[in-house]
Amino acid sequence: MAQQPEVKYRKDYQAPAFLIDRVDLVFDVEDESTRVQSRLVVTRNGESAERDLKLDGSAKLLAVLLDGEKLDESRYALAEDVLTVRQVPDSFILEVETELDPAANTSLMGLYASSGNLFTQCEPEGFRKITYYLDRPDVMAKFTTTIKADKQKYPVLLSNGNKVGEGMVDKKRHWVKWVDPYRKPSYLFALVAGKLTALRDKFVTMRGREVALEIWTEPADQDKTAHAMESVKHSMKWDEERFGLEYDLDIYMIVAVGDFNMGAMENKGLNIFNTKYVLARQDTATDSDFEDIEAVIGHEYFHNWTGNRVTCRDWFQLSLKEGLTVYRDQEFSADIYSRAVKRIEDVKGLRMAQFPEDAGPTAHPIRPDSYIEMNNFYTMTVYEKGAEVVRMYETLLGRDGFRKGMDLYFKRHDGQAVTCDDFRAAMADANDVDLSQFALWYSQAGTPRLAVSSRYNPAEQSYTLTVKQSCPATPGQQNKLPFHIPLALGLVGADGQDLPLRLAGETEAVGTSRVLDVKAAEQSFTFVGIPAEPVPSLLRGFSAPVKLEYDWRDDQLVFLMANDSDSFCRWEAGQIFAERLFRQLIADVAAGRELKLSDTFIGAFRAVLKDLGLDPAFKALMLNLPTEGEILEMVEVADPAVIHRVREFVLDQLAQALRGEWREAYELNLTREYKTQDSGKRSLKNRALWMLNRLDDAWPAEMAAKQFRDADNMTDQMGALLALRDRDGQERDDCLTDFASRWQNEALVMDKFFMLIGGSQLEGTLQRVEAALQHPAFSIKNPNKVRSLLGAFGANLYHFHAADGSGYRFLADRILELDTINPQAASGLTRAFRRLQKLEPARRALMRAELERMAQAELSKDVYEIVSKILA
Repeated sequence: MAQQPEVKYRKDYQAPAFLIDRVDLVFDVEDESTRVQSRLVVTRNGESAERDLKLDGSAKLLAVLLDGEKLDESRYALAEDVLTVRQVPDSFILEVETELDPAANTSLMGLYASSGNLFTQCEPEGFRKITYYLDRPDVMAKFTTTIKADKQKYPVLLSNGNKVGEGMVDKKRHWVKWVDPYRKPSYLFALVAGKLTALRDKFVTMRGREVALEIWTEPADQDKTAHAMESVKHSMKWDEERFGLEYDLDIYMIVAVGDFNMGAMENKGLNIFNTKYVLARQDTATDSDFEDIEAVIGHEYFHNWTGNRVTCRDWFQLSLKEGLTVYRDQEFSADIYSRAVKRIEDVKGLRMAQFPEDAGPTAHPIRPDSYIEMNNFYTMTVYEKGAEVVRMYETLLGRDGFRKGMDLYFKRHDGQAVTCDDFRAAMADANDVDLSQFALWYSQAGTPRLAVSSRYNPAEQSYTLTVKQSCPATPGQQNKLPFHIPLALGLVGADGQDLPLRLAGETEAVGTSRVLDVKAAEQSFTFVGIPAEPVPSLLRGFSAPVKLEYDWRDDQLVFLMANDSDSFCRWEAGQIFAERLFRQLIADVAAGRELKLSDTFIGAFRAVLKDLGLDPAFKALMLNLPTEGEILEMVEVADPAVIHRVREFVLDQLAQALRGEWREAYELNLTREYKTQDSGKRSLKNRALWMLNRLDDAWPAEMAAKQFRDADNMTDQMGALLALRDRDGQERDDCLTDFASRWQNEALVMDKFFMLIGGSQLEGTLQRVEAALQHPAFSIKNPNKVRSLLGAFGANLYHFHAADGSGYRFLADRILELDTINPQAASGLTRAFRRLQKLEPARRALMRAELERMAQAELSKDVYEIVSKILA
């Protein structure tokens, strides 16, 4: 393995030796290159004794001037990624000129070209690719940006803040000047130049200010932006009503670009988005796409306060802004759509991606202690688990208490770069509570386990719950202290109704759902006035990101599936029942026993299918079994082929036993025309169609093909294709061919085509993925295409973990290829290898061999960090 890059540690944080008060940037865009002139107003920070100014940077350096004097090389030193200006005064003006080649920048960080236009991405450390600067979030300055370019080639010139001037440089070239009145760190800088068109609208804030709204795209995509614009207005109104937060500039802009590493970026006043999260029409985007667009637009808009006005002191504090803003976008979506469905979807995402991260070699707290490459810490732990930690504040303090904490947070820290501890202190001080133990959620990695047992005393009519908490060892953290865990619960009586809850020592019941403060390694809670033994409904609303263990009987799980008033726990009862079944079937395979599916399990599914009172979207979730990846996490040592076999067996049995109910569900949820409010019906209908196509009969395939041909929306087209994806036959081949032909010029729709190829369970999938690499619509330089095809294959448990190691070899080769083009995208793919230690010995050896082969190559810091941690 190559020499290990430098590791950065949170404990080594030091305040910057210098501060920058103002930045004046001039971008001179030419055909072959772009020149950047940077004028910095710099002052020494307090009593700092540092005499040399050290700036981060990797751009081609042309000149350095100090207080107007051009410096020769005796006055400065240029080493790898650092410019040192020697013996600077206490305050001064530094001018730096650099030259960039955006067309050659395939990393998509800094200033880069896409489809003839120019874009920037500066979070976390991309600004240093543009000029030399104190490229760290705790250096906040006021930015002025002037852009000069050929008016015909680059008619649109955008940057942060408000436009204050524009004109002609000469007969061919024009200029535009932007001023951002708010201090910001360099990672929030943005610039866009090119041939774009805008959808325009306006929003009037709660104080009567009119804000101009603009969504910029390539001209051919302008007809797909109406939903995005409505989402912007919904987001602005929601943030005013829920948190009292008003937008603060005269204009809010979104720009969509097809080449983008992330989902979107919250640059002050000029958000740059992946086209995936802007462009949507009913014929090109699914219901999920529409919901995702609204959520991501909300997320980036909400960053204006939770990330921009108050930012993070250093990158170790990333969850301060991201976890908080994910929580905010989750609440926004829950208020717009179904709160129950949204909560379950968020928990499913956490369990599918974050729980494995917490249990693997790359486990880290939501506030990491160290990193090699910061790009690697834009993780599910920092974002999604971080959001769960924020949600626990609201669970503990109540909605009003949480709002009080938010108000104090902004009052104290507006315009500052702060820490996770500052946020926790605001919550504690605003509510006069002690949250010192809660700090462990920021410093300890791993998913806590709650083992709950119960005892009913009929003579005293009391019911005692004993809760034991633990947390498995993670890299660098062998022993964990007890967390502060809010455990929400209810007790369900024999009539299916929640019982009033009164703890021993209380004079009266306090509602039918309670939040218990679990703080010790073992605690008992006794409820009194319980006339008969109840069925416990535990972890209501998924009140904490933990794994809960309780020994429900099968009949109790079926009872909760039918009666629990908490939607999450009702869904969870089915998931626990399914997990228990999968564990048993895997044991049966190991023992050579015949596989059987109990009538009780089938009956539970039949009851859900026939319950016409359930919301169709919720019903579709109830009928969705754990994925193969989730099942892998249930066992100590995993054989992916066995997992695939048992899940396929259960699905086939449910399809056959309930074929009449599935067909009825399909027919009851057919709709004549596309209406957004029917998304739940489409979800249930397409789930039923998918299950029916597990039957050997010809008619389900014909139904799917007809739905594909007749569909007036992408949701039903994709529903039909997903139903046919794993079914050999002419209908599948014809529909996929038609789909690719029809949408060959729509990049985002072709991403769906590549996802279908990469996620197929049919034999020969690897060969079809290899062939798809040569498809005219595929480019390994485009992150969306990489995620759609190669990311889908890496998540395809059955084929990625092929017994001969071919899946491992294929993906390792692609990672090595991609690492020379876009290290950030390559490191994302590398995470498919993180479950090395979970695999049975033969596959583990094959996967390790590929990881070791990668480790011998000249890797980027991004990929090196992931590979080295997996192999450690």
